[in-house]
Amino acid sequence: MQAQLRPQRPERRLWQRLPLAIPVFICGTDEHGKEFREFTTALNVSAGGALLATRRYLPVSSRVSLEIPSSPFPRVGIGSDLVRNLKARLVTVTPSQHCYLCGLRFSHPLIDSGLGKPRRKQFSSV
Repeated sequence: MQAQLRPQRPERRLWQRLPLAIPVFICGTDEHGKEFREFTTALNVSAGGALLATRRYLPVSSRVSLEIPSSPFPRVGIGSDLVRNLKARLVTVTPSQHCYLCGLRFSHPLIDSGLGKPRRKQFSSV
C-alpha cells in the first residue's frame, strides 16, 4: 500500500532560508502589555524573516525587535552599516514540546530583491 502524497503548494518565500543557529534578544510587549526582553535562538534566517524558538508565548501579528549581540570589533572602516537591530512581526506561532516556534517577517528585507520596483533603462538606443 502506497502512502498518499499531499500536493505540493507553490513556494511563497522570496528568499532561501539558511539553517543557522544565531543567539538573539527578542524585545517587545507581551499579551498583557508588559515590555520584555528574552535571550533566545534564531533557528533559521532569510533576508525576509526568521524562525525563533522562545519560552514566551506571543500572539500572531505582535511587533517585536531582534537584537543581535556582537563582540566589539576594531575600527577598520567596516561595521558602521552592519545590521544588529531588526524590526519584525510574528506571522506564525507553533507550540512545541519545550518552546514556541515563532515565524517572523522583517519590516524591511535584509537585502533588496528588486521585486516590485520599476527597472531603469540601462542603455539608450540613440
